Amino acid sequence: MNTIPVGLVGVTGYTGMELTRLLAGHGRFTLTRVTSRSECGKKLSDIYPFLQGLPCGDTVITEPDPADLASACELVFLAVPHKTAMEMAAALLDKGLKVVDLSADFRLRDRETYEHWYKCGHTQPHLLETAVYGLPELYETAIRAARLIANPGCYPTSAILGLYPALRNSMVDTKGIVIDAKSGATGAGRKATVGTLFCEVSDTFRAYGLPTHRHTPEIEQEIGLIAGEEMTVSFNTHLLPINRGILSTIYTTLIKDMTLDDVHALYAEAYRSHPWVRVLPAGTLPETRHVRGTMFCDIGLVVDKRTNRLVILSAIDNLCRGASGQALANANLMCGVDIAEGLRLAPLMP
Repeated sequence: MNTIPVGLVGVTGYTGMELTRLLAGHGRFTLTRVTSRSECGKKLSDIYPFLQGLPCGDTVITEPDPADLASACELVFLAVPHKTAMEMAAALLDKGLKVVDLSADFRLRDRETYEHWYKCGHTQPHLLETAVYGLPELYETAIRAARLIANPGCYPTSAILGLYPALRNSMVDTKGIVIDAKSGATGAGRKATVGTLFCEVSDTFRAYGLPTHRHTPEIEQEIGLIAGEEMTVSFNTHLLPINRGILSTIYTTLIKDMTLDDVHALYAEAYRSHPWVRVLPAGTLPETRHVRGTMFCDIGLVVDKRTNRLVILSAIDNLCRGASGQALANANLMCGVDIAEGLRLAPLMP
């Protein structure tokens, strides 16, 4: 069976690192180009010793050049910061390639909203109309036909999947939703900053980014489309003293008289054909360790009759399901490959 050549622009961050791990076990994609200005000329295994002896370990890192990528690839993953990605994506699309962008540059459909939250101009606004939001459970058909995928953020993935059945079935009040989300330190990226040093993260727990986290408009945009109205949520983020994982606790108010069994049945039906979303048995709550290194989103449900609240708990791995694994699933769909290729992963335990 013929393999499909793919490239990766921006290999030195955690999302680039995770993509190399996943692509090393992919049966249909061959990683033919990896780029980094700072590590140009080295082999992948030089910067990532865990790739020694694996198929892509000997791949030489090159400068990011659209013409070179176009000569060697059919699809390219962009694991670079926002603002950088929009220019590279445009250049690659002009050369006929398919692009999966892991930055935020194409996630927001409205240019002004992007520019307000990301404090920079958008130089490729025409691409906002064609980019497809890459959440397979919601947009699989559109992803298959897309040339440009806006890969969702990690926090939004956990929040949207958690809220989707409740909003689609009009179970809860669309006002007053609180998303209390907690992430491992890799969510802050691989750059050297004091706030993510071991001694700053270990043995503590803190909030950050309140109330201006940039994932807020992405969450509101997508759940607003589900609910059929504009949404405003209270989105509050925290840093956990762990490497990877997100646990979102979502507080909503029921507008129907529903038991836990009623809610559970609707959630199970919503995700019946989506095996990566595991609606846990009633009374069981998710843990980040049970999804570590996988595409699973584990959802737990609590109906509090005393307060009339539906509490939704959603756990994902921020690097795999929340970034690189989801990007690979999108690439699979775009290239006509089984969506689960390279992603049949059991959780990393213990």
